[in-house]
Amino acid sequence: MFQPVSFFIGLRYSRSRQRSGFISFITFFSIVGIVLGVASLITVVSVMDGLEGEQKRRTLGLVPHIVVANKIQKIQQTMQSPLANWQVLREQLLLHPKVKHVTPLLESEALIQSNSGALGFVLIQGVMPKFEQHNIVNSNMVAGSFDSLSQQPFSVVMGRALARQLNVGIGEKVRLTLPNQTVFTPMGRIPVQRTFTVSGVFNVGSQVDEAMVYIHSRDGAKLHRQKGDGVEKLRLYLDDAFSSDQVEETLDIDLNQYALTTWKKTQGGLFSAVRMEKNLMWLMLSLIIAVAAFNIVSALVMVVIEKQGEISILQTLGLNRNGVIKIFITQGLINGFWGVTIGTALGSIITLNLNSIFMFLGVSLLGAGQSLPVELSIHNVLNIVFSALAMSFVATLYPAYQASLTQPAEVLRNE
Repeated sequence: MFQPVSFFIGLRYSRSRQRSGFISFITFFSIVGIVLGVASLITVVSVMDGLEGEQKRRTLGLVPHIVVANKIQKIQQTMQSPLANWQVLREQLLLHPKVKHVTPLLESEALIQSNSGALGFVLIQGVMPKFEQHNIVNSNMVAGSFDSLSQQPFSVVMGRALARQLNVGIGEKVRLTLPNQTVFTPMGRIPVQRTFTVSGVFNVGSQVDEAMVYIHSRDGAKLHRQKGDGVEKLRLYLDDAFSSDQVEETLDIDLNQYALTTWKKTQGGLFSAVRMEKNLMWLMLSLIIAVAAFNIVSALVMVVIEKQGEISILQTLGLNRNGVIKIFITQGLINGFWGVTIGTALGSIITLNLNSIFMFLGVSLLGAGQSLPVELSIHNVLNIVFSALAMSFVATLYPAYQASLTQPAEVLRNE
């Protein structure tokens, strides 16, 4: 099989066993460094992607991507402003190609208290269960059902963490109190309050479990001393949450009457922090690969010094400077290629079996019974592979250039 002369000689140099022990030692550890750097980067990035994906699923599965409300609510935060003709507006919003679901909502802050005296501060969401079939809460019920809000008047569905905090279960009573709204009684002005029955418990596995409760919007309207169904907002869920800004600009509604709020205004900081942490991990672990790749520089410089006689002979036989450069670029890239190949295979194997490895070692990072979310992306693996090969290539340029400056007359004079 025909091979270019420079590639053939570079391949022979990379396989040579006649080099000094110190050069072999440096070459070996440069390859090992690339292996460890690539494997670590693949594993860590896959875990970061898994955690980010799980956060998106849990957070963006609960947080509406866009909220439509009357503008009066922006001015008078303490007053509830029911959304008139929300059924017509909902049908209009569903016509947008990127809008998957539109659900009515009543929302307010409240104190919740159990018969045992335990107290907590929660966010009440008044919903209509028939529109919430896609809700992540509906698919993570551990007791009761989400549809019980429609079947049983003045019932409440809460997270398992909150139920444990209040020490309540299915069928027990809790009291919801609205501290921002009061009514006149013979005993004076007191906060609005009402007793509800626990009819369902969910476990999403996030902070929502201890900070949010669901009631029927009809019961929420009565709690707020309103008539009708009490709907004051419409929540929009998109096919891609990250296109919320584009959807907001293209929604065909009267913006003078309605105010739009995207999830980025409420949760954007959290995702920005996660993305920054992920980028920092990329940078830190890429430095490991860079250090290992530039160990190739040391090894190749020593090889150049050791092979000066052979380089001079090749030059006298007609090999030009570009040919000499190609020889040592080939040798360095072969070392980098082996490091990247072994590191990619090792990192992929560790990533795909990470939870099994932790289980074997008896390590539980997220608590008993919870596995670490891992998402191995081919796109990220290819980026890591090409970045490591690019670093290896850059590391070969200086030694290869120095080798091309060898003067045959000066070297062979002393042979």
